[in-house]
Amino acid sequence: MANQIFGNIVSPFAAWRAGLAYQLCKRIFGEQKEGLDLVAVAKGEVYKDFRAMTLVRRDDLEAQKDDNGKPLKIYEIDSNNSLVIGTIRMGFGHWRIAIALASVANSMNVRPYILDFLSFSNTPIAKSIKFLEGLYNTFSRLSQKSKWFNNHIWEDITSKANATLDSAIQNREISKLFTAAFQRLPKNIPLVAAHPWVGWSALHCGMTKVISMVPDNLPLAFWLVEGSVHTVQSPSAYMGYRALLKMERGHHIQKCLPANQVIQTGHYVDYELLKSIKTDCKARLDRAKKGEGRRFLLTMGGAGAQAHKFGQIADFCKPYIQENRCALLINMGDHEGRWLVLKELLEKSGVQYTMHTDWKKTKAFAKNAEKESVSGVHIFLHKDFYAAVYCTNLLMRVCDFMVTKPSELSFYPIPKLFIQRVGRHEAWGAIRGSEIGDGTKEADDQFILNRLLKMIIEEDDLLKMQVQSILDNDKIGMYDGGYNVVQAALK
Repeated sequence: MANQIFGNIVSPFAAWRAGLAYQLCKRIFGEQKEGLDLVAVAKGEVYKDFRAMTLVRRDDLEAQKDDNGKPLKIYEIDSNNSLVIGTIRMGFGHWRIAIALASVANSMNVRPYILDFLSFSNTPIAKSIKFLEGLYNTFSRLSQKSKWFNNHIWEDITSKANATLDSAIQNREISKLFTAAFQRLPKNIPLVAAHPWVGWSALHCGMTKVISMVPDNLPLAFWLVEGSVHTVQSPSAYMGYRALLKMERGHHIQKCLPANQVIQTGHYVDYELLKSIKTDCKARLDRAKKGEGRRFLLTMGGAGAQAHKFGQIADFCKPYIQENRCALLINMGDHEGRWLVLKELLEKSGVQYTMHTDWKKTKAFAKNAEKESVSGVHIFLHKDFYAAVYCTNLLMRVCDFMVTKPSELSFYPIPKLFIQRVGRHEAWGAIRGSEIGDGTKEADDQFILNRLLKMIIEEDDLLKMQVQSILDNDKIGMYDGGYNVVQAALK
């Protein structure tokens, strides 16, 4: 029923508003009524690294070419020992989670197919996603510039507005815009959805094996997809989603999420990072013992909201950089415009830097950094979206601390210094990391951040503590979430 979800009633106004949003989007962007005829191609770095096939339209000859413009062989979708990983590529987080699942599936000899809504160019599906992504990125950047907007508008939108069952109802309606992507897929092939619009769309089309991956540690009804099995990364998230905690608006919640529709899997982490945890942790301790400069990995989010923050960090660390007591590896993703902002800040501070824009050379840099010293400031900027995202994963292994907002990266096995969040929903990522010992609390004040940077550079105790926590967490399987998601999808 339109005004019910998980057996709970929502207000008639919420149901009406959800339908209105769907009708409005359909009027602006149109609707793809005919199902997309999808085939698979062995394309790009995601295939080279993880044997992941990319799903493209049969009639999109341009999407069936390799990087050199050569036509690729197309394959029919095989539902045997395989799964589809669906993402909308809004920001970096959903794509990073998709890559993690592809990595783990490949290690388990399961064929991953990548289905990316944004890749279906010149369709209402891609146009809708692109428009919504633009709005999200704009507001995210504004939240970092205006404290008033962040405190009074953006924090509420990213927490309270997405917390109640109303938001799940709205997603259920909006996802009708994207059903064309699933109409012609095999109904029994397992689908892992890295965004609720993917899960809802698949269920609208009668797909029978849908897993909804929940990335946030704060329970938000936004991520709920009725009819799917939900995976969460922590015990607190499990309790919150199981009880539909604080998800009511108006009507009291009478029924919980059924136990067979939610699984605590652990953290979603790539196989390549998992298998190297002990090696990478030992390397961090060895560098500290030798007195090598502390290596910081600074990661730009998909919205590109941290340019000024990175400039402030570089300015504070300048004396340490000149003394070879620390090095900054800054991944700007694919944000060329945001790089120009940071470039101006670096030049104003007199901070020298080295640019890395060639993907092959970036991979060689990461490989060499396993055994060679690293100094100075290194900027990484790649036009290819996969390279923009996966660059962070490569550099994690050779850095001592990752400086990041508490996003999906909160759950990765590397020592972390959390800077200001972009939306209240991210706050619980920092809480999770600080409680399990592999991250700091959120340093949302510049003076606190500077104090932490100084302490981490000059002393080793926080590094040693977080490294030991990572090793302890690894022993109990805390980072094995990717394996557990794939196993759940194949059941």
